[in-house]
Amino acid sequence: MQLSGGLHNFSNALARWFPTPVRLFPRAAGIDISDASIKWLVLSPSSNAYRVQTYGEEPLHEGVVVNGTIKDIPALAQSLNRVKKNLGGVEYAHAALPEEAAYVFEMHVPDATTREDVLQMIEFGFEGRVPIAPSAAIFDFDVIEERDEGEGQEIGVAVFPRELAENYIAAFGAAGIGLLSLEIEARSIARTVSSGKSDEPVTLLVDFGRARTGFAVLKRGIPIFTSTVEVGGDGITRALMEKLSMSAESAMAFRNDQGLLPEGGTKSPGLDAIMGIASALADEVTRHYHYWDTRRNERGDRMTPVGAVILVGGSSNLNGLADYIAGRVQAPTTIGDIWQHICTFDQYIPPINRRTSLQYATAAGLALRSLEIV
Repeated sequence: MQLSGGLHNFSNALARWFPTPVRLFPRAAGIDISDASIKWLVLSPSSNAYRVQTYGEEPLHEGVVVNGTIKDIPALAQSLNRVKKNLGGVEYAHAALPEEAAYVFEMHVPDATTREDVLQMIEFGFEGRVPIAPSAAIFDFDVIEERDEGEGQEIGVAVFPRELAENYIAAFGAAGIGLLSLEIEARSIARTVSSGKSDEPVTLLVDFGRARTGFAVLKRGIPIFTSTVEVGGDGITRALMEKLSMSAESAMAFRNDQGLLPEGGTKSPGLDAIMGIASALADEVTRHYHYWDTRRNERGDRMTPVGAVILVGGSSNLNGLADYIAGRVQAPTTIGDIWQHICTFDQYIPPINRRTSLQYATAAGLALRSLEIV
């Protein structure tokens, strides 16, 4: 990802999204920073797959990171330094920038356009798309599709405020961790749950977290749109605790084991407590899904027919959620499998169970980043 304008030098710490020789990338951890914690995951090669070398979570004090923006660089650096001690000797990392601050869109560029010319085209395209000046931004792109001869390329672009990225660089530097790249969270997650193949349908990725839910529209695993809404699974836990006098642990167990399919059926007071948040989430999924699914070009052709919904994030463990959303959008809806590009269960069982793994989708995608570069 570029530091400022289209012809400026690249920062060593910011990601190029194009393949780089593996010798230039040392082994690195995937480090996912949220408002509440830092999650890390390190992969090591094993035969034709990978194994989890180390993983974990370091809590963050309230106010250190707010909506993905670093408010206290020294405090975050101290936490990252503690994380470094658990990386098994790995001294480098790939990290993700928060979707709340991102501007993501798709563009078409002519055939045989050089990288520098594409970056300049992106700069010219800021007006009407990005409310910050190119000099105050970092940005880069992924090629989504090489079209037929003469029709050019389709690319996905992500833009961030430069100051935001520089604060991440400063925190990692102060912690003594070499930051190799930064990218948008949805790109990291897509690296684990998307095949990236030409026959994969346009997918709505839903990252249902504790306090917020992130949405991304993926084409071949490349984000062309992202947004965030203030709907999170913690609201379900609080409702169960208040209405049913449950402990936090009991509420979490009820969410995951019974959820939208409680033993008491539709008359269960637990279901009543859950439905408010579940319905609000489903409304947002439906709104995003139908907007993108029904977009048409000037010829009346559907531009982004959405063919699937994938759920990740710890709150996606709510029992019955996938079927509930599938019924609302009338499309296949599945819980993401973050291990599909890492290992096969016939050969290796990761130390992170399926439910917990949904919280590590971003970290796993970041850890895959340098291992998959050839």
